Amino acid sequence: MIELLVVIAIIGILSSVVLASLNSARTKGADAAIKANLSGLRGQAEIYYDKDQTYNKSGTPFKSVTCTADVYGDTTVAAAIGKAKSNSGDAPKTACAASEVSYAVAVPLKSNPAKAWCVDNSSTAKEVATVDIATVILGTGTSLDPYKCGV
Repeated sequence: MIELLVVIAIIGILSSVVLASLNSARTKGADAAIKANLSGLRGQAEIYYDKDQTYNKSGTPFKSVTCTADVYGDTTVAAAIGKAKSNSGDAPKTACAASEVSYAVAVPLKSNPAKAWCVDNSSTAKEVATVDIATVILGTGTSLDPYKCGV
């Protein structure tokens, strides 16, 4: 009887280790999906720019958490942002910016919501802190100081 209890205890310990590893793998997979979605967004944003010769038709640079206007209103770009937000757990700290000559978008990572994956029109793709929209996306949106992923 004691041997049976020992075997059951060992199986319980091993199964808890396996379940913990699976949870970590799921989180890493969600982070990879966020990065892939934002990477795909870059190509579509460039197609949008080639078609309209601007990322922002209104001409007024903006930073936003809604990500719905101008280049972000493109259905493919909006779908990529939507999928990335879904993979991060619909995090409210998503940040977008667009001017006539630049754009940047950042979505928090599932593994660490204090960090976000950011992409911009200068082909930058990197992890940034999600303190606030001003530090995630830097710049004034002018041609001399375009939006870019922060530090």
